[in-house]
Amino acid sequence: MKTVVAGALGECVHVAGVMNFLNLAELAGWRTVFLGPAVPLEEFLRAAREEHADLVGASYRLTPETGERLLGEFAEAADDLRAQGVRFVFGGTPPVTERARKLGFFERAFDGSEAPEEVLAFLRGESADRDNPAYYPQTALERITWKAPYPLLRHHFGLPTMEATLEGIAQIAEARVLDVISLGTDQDAQENFFHPERQNPRAKGAGGVPVRSAEDFRALYQASRRGNYPLLRTYSGTDNFIRLAELYMETIHNAWCAVPLFWFNQLDGRGPVSLEDSLRLHQELIRWYGQRGVPVELNEPHHWGMRDAPDVIFLVSAYLSAYNAKAFGARDYITQMMFNSPPGASDAMDLAKMLAILEMTAPLENENFRILRQTRTGLLSYPLESNAARAHLSASIYLQMALRPHIVHIVGHTEADHAATAADVIDASLMARQAIANARKGQPDMLVDPLIQARKDHLISEARLTLAAIRSLAEPGSPDPLTDPAVLGKAVRLGILDAPHLRGSKIARGEIKTRIIQGGCEAVRPDGSPLPEAERLSTYL
Repeated sequence: MKTVVAGALGECVHVAGVMNFLNLAELAGWRTVFLGPAVPLEEFLRAAREEHADLVGASYRLTPETGERLLGEFAEAADDLRAQGVRFVFGGTPPVTERARKLGFFERAFDGSEAPEEVLAFLRGESADRDNPAYYPQTALERITWKAPYPLLRHHFGLPTMEATLEGIAQIAEARVLDVISLGTDQDAQENFFHPERQNPRAKGAGGVPVRSAEDFRALYQASRRGNYPLLRTYSGTDNFIRLAELYMETIHNAWCAVPLFWFNQLDGRGPVSLEDSLRLHQELIRWYGQRGVPVELNEPHHWGMRDAPDVIFLVSAYLSAYNAKAFGARDYITQMMFNSPPGASDAMDLAKMLAILEMTAPLENENFRILRQTRTGLLSYPLESNAARAHLSASIYLQMALRPHIVHIVGHTEADHAATAADVIDASLMARQAIANARKGQPDMLVDPLIQARKDHLISEARLTLAAIRSLAEPGSPDPLTDPAVLGKAVRLGILDAPHLRGSKIARGEIKTRIIQGGCEAVRPDGSPLPEAERLSTYL
């Protein structure tokens, strides 16, 4: 194990940056020695010799002129150590760091603007050429490994014109704050890309960027080839799923597939396909991506949560998502956990619900099926006022870090007011990075809260009743009720899977009533009292 010795030099007492550096060094496998604040030059170098340091980190955050003189003396006194192969790095404020670089003594000089993964790469001995495309992994799985233990950051982006979106993607990439840009395409791009005769010119750009050709997608990808070379991904669409998948892989190298089970069809009016046919097509799409080794995300549970479905149905849909992903050949499955859905849920009950998802789906994992955790803030939960929205974003992501996500899907703080501009995406990403950094320093373990654990156990117990009810709908000869489109469609049509916002649907019942009770979303009786799942299901079986 190599040793790094670090501290604040001279009269400087500011050691937060030193501690952050040493924490990262420990993650990279170094033995660390912290010398503390205001370390005299002679004592600094004596410790480096006594500890047989391989790397010495000096910090100074006071006056640049004083720092330049002190660092010059330090470099002169340490020259013999450097001749013996000891490496030296510096960390300080940008003005002091600029002067440290000019000395030509330090291998690297960090000014605090570097992302944690960049410092980790240096400490791991990896390339740290920020301008080299090869420095940034270009598949989701490689990038997750490269950035660990920090999560990938993802944000939607798509403006009503190609020109604005191209410019915005370039700005986001140059800012080096986001790992994955999720292209938000307009409705015609999702539903009618291969059917120009069905497109509505008046609706062009409604809900996202109006991509109309493979060349448009290639241009969007090319705009991202700068900065930190973020990955791109986009919606699976609502029609012609496989043709779109082929197009995405060819043009933007789709980082992963995101597809629902029950949605984007006649159920929610976002596609022309029937519920059962849509289920089959989504399962085929999972298989298509799985055969190509591309991760698959089922963005299913939050569609129920945003429609005020009870937490039990949220959980059941999450289990069905993972179950179907495995059954149809996905090897790397991204479980998406949207907090604040519905918006009235408490932090504690949100954590309990997400823990229930992880515990229920964990037995599905094996050498051929891995579950990756992705968290996000509730799409409908943002306040309109800007400062309140910023606070909500930061607090929500700090909470999500309790689950140690592999991916954090940032939902921009402008969501309640307007589609995020490039500047909005950059601002949101910077807020998310700070919340994550704070959590990584030593977040309290909120998951051991007895109330959270009790709620988790209760939800799992109730969800098992719902899954048993779905299985009971199978006709003789059904190979697997939990993957059978006829059975799953019947569960929606009967009302076993239901949500209040589906009232008026020609497919779903929309009869269930829910209420936030002690922070959790519960099915309730007409008088507002909680409705146990066994009692609710007895109506339909």
